[in-house]
Amino acid sequence: MSGTRRGLIKRAGAVRAIAAAGGLSQASASPQLPDNGRREPPKTPQVRCVVTGRDKSGKSVIVSNALAAPVTVALLPGVHFYRLWGSDSLPALPSDGTPTLQPGYFPPKKGFRFGWFTLPPAASKKVEPVTPAALEETRQELPGLLEAMEADHPGMHTTDTIDFDVVVFGDVVMELDDGAEVHLKAGDCVIQNGTRHAWHNRSSDMCLIAFALLGAERKG
Repeated sequence: MSGTRRGLIKRAGAVRAIAAAGGLSQASASPQLPDNGRREPPKTPQVRCVVTGRDKSGKSVIVSNALAAPVTVALLPGVHFYRLWGSDSLPALPSDGTPTLQPGYFPPKKGFRFGWFTLPPAASKKVEPVTPAALEETRQELPGLLEAMEADHPGMHTTDTIDFDVVVFGDVVMELDDGAEVHLKAGDCVIQNGTRHAWHNRSSDMCLIAFALLGAERKG
């Protein structure tokens, strides 16, 4: 087995450990309390994305208005990644609203990404063995995600991006170097300046985070 393949399997194991411990999981709508006062089970959110553009006469128009389909992979059963918009280069205006290719999960320099991701409540779940098929599926559907994850510290990753993160609902803890942590709740936001970090959901409810990533150049 090559060193690259061995490293990916180790990183995949770390990603599975995150899902089992509450680092990645199925999204949910904000739990509602029915008349009997009991909490309803979390539900996967329906994300509607409206895209605008300009037609040939120069008028602003709605190009698309539809529910976004989340990306799911067998390696992370129940996890939902919403990849809503992005580009690998600096956008040009005017635009007719046609989506551009964005092959990598993270953008290159001058590129950007916009989407949502979910974090589960802390829970104990069985972690299944990593299979070659599951590895390949993840590499195809979420290219670059496994490579960014640290094999020896589940959830920790560093990307050459400036990240704008907003907690839509739920609670989450952001970990940085030397064990530094900050607790975030719905409405809180983070400006992530290309720093090493991890997300942990230690609550009993689901958490949903919206993000925009801008590709940057790392010089040191």
